[in-house]
Amino acid sequence: MQYTTTEASDEVTLNPAQPPLGSVVLLHGLGADGWDFVPIVAELALPDSLPVRFVFPHAPVRPVTVNNGYEMRAWYDIKAFTPEGRADAPGLAESVRRIETCLQAEITRGVPPSRIVLAGFSQGGAVALHAGLRFGQRLCGLLALSTYLPSPATLAAEKSPTNQDLPILMCHGRLDPLVPLSLGLAARDALQALGYAVEWQEYPMQHEVCAAELLAISRWLQARIAVT
Repeated sequence: MQYTTTEASDEVTLNPAQPPLGSVVLLHGLGADGWDFVPIVAELALPDSLPVRFVFPHAPVRPVTVNNGYEMRAWYDIKAFTPEGRADAPGLAESVRRIETCLQAEITRGVPPSRIVLAGFSQGGAVALHAGLRFGQRLCGLLALSTYLPSPATLAAEKSPTNQDLPILMCHGRLDPLVPLSLGLAARDALQALGYAVEWQEYPMQHEVCAAELLAISRWLQARIAVT
């Protein structure tokens, strides 16, 4: 699949040569930017028969407490690498609004919400889960990589009935030192307890992505977008 790459002030976009049948909005992790995951598109090796637009938003630049207040791209502040320390409700809400605007932009461009996958890595994955499970229109699926579930206590009251049966793929490294496997498992268990269909994949890796994971993601994306 051939893509044309464009960059705006708030995102990087890869447009396929053919009109897209679906879109993937993928959120980067703490301290990175939208370019971070651009290289994986080629590695996914999606077939020409399934043209997909990839959108990689940039998080805003803000001080991050765990990095001594240093300003970097972050979807919200992190005060400590604990479940409590990762909870920045105002910052998370701000980023959710940004992502909802991004999703609506894809819909305006002609991609039905049922063909939009919301994805994210690490902190970006936390935002993707938080936003996608509360989004008012039916999405295609959620892809959560090496991440955790923010504000699990409020999800039952805030979740969108429209996305109750949303397919969710979660991938995590068993050796992850930044977002421990236990946090990913806790997120999976919390989602399953609320009735979500979660497909779980573990890999012998740290806080990263690996070739086997990308193959699983490619297969999952093709299955989701092709049938919606």
